[in-house]
Amino acid sequence: MILVTANEMQQMDRQTIESFGIPGRVLMENAGRGATRFFFEQFSDIKDKRIGVIAGRGNNGGDGFVIARYLAQSGIDIQVYLLAAGNRVKGDAAANLKLLKPLKIPVIEIPDENSFSAHQSDMADLDIWIDAILGTGLKSDVKGYFQTVIDFINALNKPVFAVDIPSGLNSDTGQPCGTCIRASATATFGFAKTGHITYPGASYTGALEIVDIGIPPYIIETVEPKQFLLTANLIKSYLTPRDEQAHKGTTGHLLVVAGSSGKTGAASMTSISALRAGAGLVSLAIGQSLNAVVETQMLEAMTVPLPESRDGILGESAFHGIKKLMPGKKCLAIGPGLGQASETRKLVCQIIKESQIPVVVDADGINNLAGQVQILKNARVPIILTPHPGEMARLLDVTVSKIQQDRITCARSVAVDFKVHIVLKGARTVIAHPDGRIFINATGNAGMASGGMGDVLTGIIAGQIVQGFSPESAAHIGVYLHGAAADSLAQSIGPYGYLAGDVMSAIPAEIKKIVNSDP
Repeated sequence: MILVTANEMQQMDRQTIESFGIPGRVLMENAGRGATRFFFEQFSDIKDKRIGVIAGRGNNGGDGFVIARYLAQSGIDIQVYLLAAGNRVKGDAAANLKLLKPLKIPVIEIPDENSFSAHQSDMADLDIWIDAILGTGLKSDVKGYFQTVIDFINALNKPVFAVDIPSGLNSDTGQPCGTCIRASATATFGFAKTGHITYPGASYTGALEIVDIGIPPYIIETVEPKQFLLTANLIKSYLTPRDEQAHKGTTGHLLVVAGSSGKTGAASMTSISALRAGAGLVSLAIGQSLNAVVETQMLEAMTVPLPESRDGILGESAFHGIKKLMPGKKCLAIGPGLGQASETRKLVCQIIKESQIPVVVDADGINNLAGQVQILKNARVPIILTPHPGEMARLLDVTVSKIQQDRITCARSVAVDFKVHIVLKGARTVIAHPDGRIFINATGNAGMASGGMGDVLTGIIAGQIVQGFSPESAAHIGVYLHGAAADSLAQSIGPYGYLAGDVMSAIPAEIKKIVNSDP
């Protein structure tokens, strides 16, 4: 599913009006009519409710005027509060404001804090609010009068229905611009915006409906949005039936380099997760002193003891053995539980530079690249990095808050600059590709805040690559399956308390569910 930025949506609106010839007023009418339909779906029993539209003087306010008209024509008690003098409303918004008068819809002008104060007691008595204050073009923080109004609406603790986007929400990053309307539902127009889907924007948006306003498909193609939402249908299109004559030699062999003293579980979970995801064979290369430990942890994967630089620690002395293991393998996964010793750091960098097969880098694999991120440009093969925000911050030598302020831009810039695939984990994981495209995942839940989940994801992604999927498709499948398996567990077991091993075991059932689902 396409997601758009504010700029991309503006381009499509403009081209639809100017080159295709649909007047802006028609687009506004389509938007208001579709939003009203969704409003009735969200609030079905409202015949005795008093509804208020709080509107700015721009096109977002104009959409609110259309909604007010349709509600009034359905017999709903509706009144409009305009945060400007009526003569300051222009264009299509002004035309729709004018239509409210013959319908006797009250329009109360509250252009400043004094007039607002005079009406606060009346406004507090309304049952539901329709937020049509600010649209998708907002970039700077909301201050002054609008901040006061938004904070007032939120403080009422009444249901709020947002028009296009909750006022105050950055439509590209999902970050509140100082303050933001907390909506229980949002009707957006044309396409969902990235800010609706990413957090914290998703929590401000509430239930989301996309209203078709009539933008022609060819205009979408000319703008070429680069943001998408992962969907079950997309993942289903990847998971074609396996050849009935398949055997372990045709379903791929994965090499895992992972584990250190006290962290062998991470190495084992990565290995078994790849098999659960469909890989034919997995060889876990681990320090020789730990080999006996992992052999008892797993039955289905093979192990290869490697020379250690010291007890349980892999260093450059292990590289020769790893290089000898690469032929016949389709992918190398490195990092889970590996540790951050100085000699391990050198080993990771050497593998990135010299690997002849695609590499999935997670956890300590990423931590060992901190301060040496430029080395990614020397890779000869596709690289997938799967950092959580803390690992991404260490990699780039910035704060975690800097990463979280704009996860999409951060992931995209690293993917494009270093020609790697980035899986920036967290609520609504962001996948960025070297060509700048972004995919956002909506599966998964807070119960995944538990150790080992990232190790499982690494195995799933690497397990897809060895089966012949491209790094891009493998990232999509892995991230979606990982979250979907956790969602199934949250429903069957409980919202939290399930373990990474439970997610690992649930992968095959989740694959079956997707493959057998209706398109």
